[in-house]
Amino acid sequence: MTIKSLGNPFSEKTDLRHGAECGCEGCLAGHGHDHDHVEPHQMSSEQMMERAVESAIVRSVFGQSDIGRRSFMGMIGGATAAATLASVFPLEQAKAAILDELGPPEKTDLNIGFVPITCATPIIMAQPLGFYERYGLNAEVIKTAGWAVARDKSLSGEYDASHMLTPMPLAMTLGAGSVATPYIMPAVENINGQAIVLSNEHLDKRDPQQWKGFTFGVPFEYSMHNFLLRYYVAEFGLDPDKDIQIRVVPPPEMVANLRAGNLDGYLSPDPFNQRAVFEGIGFIHILTKEIWEGHPCCAFAAPLSFAQELPNTYGALLKSIIDATQYASNPDNRIEIAEAISPTNYLNQPVTVVQQVLTGTYADGLGEVQKVPDRIDFDPFPWHSMGVWILTQMKRWGYIEGDIDYKAVAEQVYLASDAKKVMTDLGYDAPDITYKSHTIMGKTFDPAEPEAYVDSFAIKAG
Repeated sequence: MTIKSLGNPFSEKTDLRHGAECGCEGCLAGHGHDHDHVEPHQMSSEQMMERAVESAIVRSVFGQSDIGRRSFMGMIGGATAAATLASVFPLEQAKAAILDELGPPEKTDLNIGFVPITCATPIIMAQPLGFYERYGLNAEVIKTAGWAVARDKSLSGEYDASHMLTPMPLAMTLGAGSVATPYIMPAVENINGQAIVLSNEHLDKRDPQQWKGFTFGVPFEYSMHNFLLRYYVAEFGLDPDKDIQIRVVPPPEMVANLRAGNLDGYLSPDPFNQRAVFEGIGFIHILTKEIWEGHPCCAFAAPLSFAQELPNTYGALLKSIIDATQYASNPDNRIEIAEAISPTNYLNQPVTVVQQVLTGTYADGLGEVQKVPDRIDFDPFPWHSMGVWILTQMKRWGYIEGDIDYKAVAEQVYLASDAKKVMTDLGYDAPDITYKSHTIMGKTFDPAEPEAYVDSFAIKAG
């Protein structure tokens, strides 16, 4: 169902006989539209559905007499009319009921891209473990070589939705690194789950102050890996743009580049950190959870147009992903999940390697077996404060410039309300707030003061 009639039904300026995209002479002249209406690209899918429901209810009250409705609204005002209608008609309950019963997906056959890393666990496992099918979808998950490919295939429409890094939909919406296209991120996939690995040649260089001249790999510029690596070395006095080299290397190529000596280390998603240990060529220097406990990494994202044009499909897909993410959050399910996602068409990794990552019982490459149950964890809620932190790091390192409305961008892209609704519907706990402070390497981030946070760093671009 495509919703295009988005005019405000409680405004006397709106002609409900015409849609928001109407090109008739009157509308083009500005006589038939509410000029205060919100553009479709500024609305979430839920807001669009609510506006459509309001329009239908108002139409049913006034019948075909749009002139009568507009005259009435003009006399008493839209707010009074809305309150009056709500007093005799359960408007909010009607909207809620319709939103809860959107009906079958408009499109059931979906292509969903993923990069073969353990951060993509919910998106991958939802196919072999039947989570897509549970919600009426026939989704094919498609292995993708790297993040630039995932971005481009999503922008071209080849993928309906995709596994992305949490900074990517923010960057794509702002036009950083690509053409500006409104994207939404209604669910995080994993928290924690990364590590800094060093080549065994550097067993004697455990102090980051010894890393001047090193070359590190990260999977993408707009990634938590890049921003966490930059943050980490800067806290030890190194300028990541001057004292080390940072190269973008697709995750599946990390181990080969470490073995060949092209990289001294990398901050990578798993299973490639553990794979370096498995191959005997690297060791785990630090887990990223030790840099920022509970940091986000990967997510489920899609163009805003996907949610606007296919709201039922979008809702079913979001339920599939959140349900799978919650299933993955239970440590008791991790062995089963490791076996499901290790085959060639998914991660193409030894089950042993994937199990070490998901269970948190792993060899560290230094002769010890570590037990860190939350080495990787899964929590779908997209905190707006996490989005603001990512934007501060994009500003800090020169990926975006000028004045930024951090809060507005984070709330436009990270759809916390959609996640909360689905989590609640599925019987899972969801936060009542969307902002909180975070602690990164002992320093507290206050999302209410993003510009002051950026200014507080001695080492930054420019």
